[in-house]
Amino acid sequence: MFKFGNLEINSKVILAPMAGYTSYSYRDFMNSFGIGFCVTEMVSDMGLIYDNKETNSYISFPQSSSYTGVQLFGHDAKSLAKALLIAESKNDHIDFYDINMGCPVNKVTKTGAGSSLLKDPKKCGDIIREIKKVSNKPISAKIRLGWDNKNINFLEVIDELIKAGIDLIAIHARTTKELYSGEPHYDLLKDLGDKLPVPLIISGNIFTLEDAIRALNITKASGVMVARGAVGNPLLIKNINHYFNNEELESVSLKNQIEHCLKLAKLMVEEKGEFMAMKIYRSIAPKFFCNFPHVKKLKNRLSIELNTYDDLKMILQEYEDDLTF
Repeated sequence: MFKFGNLEINSKVILAPMAGYTSYSYRDFMNSFGIGFCVTEMVSDMGLIYDNKETNSYISFPQSSSYTGVQLFGHDAKSLAKALLIAESKNDHIDFYDINMGCPVNKVTKTGAGSSLLKDPKKCGDIIREIKKVSNKPISAKIRLGWDNKNINFLEVIDELIKAGIDLIAIHARTTKELYSGEPHYDLLKDLGDKLPVPLIISGNIFTLEDAIRALNITKASGVMVARGAVGNPLLIKNINHYFNNEELESVSLKNQIEHCLKLAKLMVEEKGEFMAMKIYRSIAPKFFCNFPHVKKLKNRLSIELNTYDDLKMILQEYEDDLTF
């Protein structure tokens, strides 16, 4: 559908990086629903430079069925370039690099990284130039509209990024100060995708097919980036693509949601071990059943009783029996 550097992207849907979610097993699970490419959790440049064990785990993954990029964050161009070279030396399966210029979380912005970079558009461009010196792989940047409503400067930032040779731009349609609350301002990005020489990916509140259609129609972006909206709702990805390919939409069913829930759990157990996977899954599993009855009761059971994969199978079987009785 569009080109990202030398990569051919054949999907309207991109899997957003999410801290605590987008591990290899989660990305692998989502790949089967038709994502165009995916991005790792945020990877600290200094974590790689100082050989931090946890940071290294984020860039350790095998060949994937869809393109996978490493998202780097930091505030210094040379350190980011150095970190990229380290990542490159440790994993041959990295398809591209994404530079985080959009994270609004205080522990990131207070260091000058994430969306703090938007305060200095020229610096954003300088970072991409430095990265381009050391890598011939496609480079993207994730940005926001600006720091706050009085400092909406995404067009200046985009101009600097394009002059620096960026290959793709993703925009979360809120300011830093808005975090993830309120409605995203797609109206400020009207027809932007038609005006840029590189692909535009749009993000912010993509929870339904209608959200995706609206965002793409307003912005003329090449694709949408799904994050929280696809957690427990992987069919959203498939149906967005089905819609734009004029294919029949698929309906959510309890049986399929249980299958999806168990499949992701199994992949997470294989990656993280059963104890850690099930600990994380206590908050993920209920999201597969948000539109079904008695999900609060299910959530309570999972938070108390879920310790093993077999526990999950038993709880879900009993849940299904209760709903179909």
